[in-house]
Amino acid sequence: MSCYTREQIESAVKSKGYKWFENGDLNVNIVGVRNDATEGKVTNKFDDCITLSYKVDGEWCFECFKCTTDPGDDWMDNPMNRKGTAILVPGQYRGSHKLRLHQGKYLALGQQKPVKVYRDKNTNGVYDFDEATIQEGLFGINIHRATKYAGRTSTNIDKWSAGCQVIASNDDWVQFLGICQAAREEWSNNFTYTLINSNDIA
Repeated sequence: MSCYTREQIESAVKSKGYKWFENGDLNVNIVGVRNDATEGKVTNKFDDCITLSYKVDGEWCFECFKCTTDPGDDWMDNPMNRKGTAILVPGQYRGSHKLRLHQGKYLALGQQKPVKVYRDKNTNGVYDFDEATIQEGLFGINIHRATKYAGRTSTNIDKWSAGCQVIASNDDWVQFLGICQAAREEWSNNFTYTLINSNDIA
């Protein structure tokens, strides 16, 4: 799928009434875009995007990486939670993440404040965005990578995500993480994550 422009992402975020960070350098806007073209089907593919918008020396920079904002079919078929597999609800989660170890293994953005998730337990191959199932809390909805090998890109989600936001390419991940580390030095170890749908983008 093609990616977006910074202007499109900024416009969509502001149209929701969400905060858009534009004061100073490296004040990062981390925005995930869930692909509505799949019509909720569990594709098990990295067919979403995660974007970074930030300034360097007062000039805007923009990155767009292939990712998944949805769990893979392994966990959709076999939920680890009796209430169902977690699917992040679109929204803006202020200060929701911080740089820390993912599963105690490598540096990533770990959830530190409550987020909202749908719970899907019917294993029918479709993501159920049912508002009646929404839970809010600390569920380990982290932002991390798939493959650990430099130069490699994961093709299938499989067990890479049970609700996390996961970047497919290791090289993309290294770039993403480097920007977040620089932002932490400039600001603090608190990152806002915003998730929108592709239909929100004009």
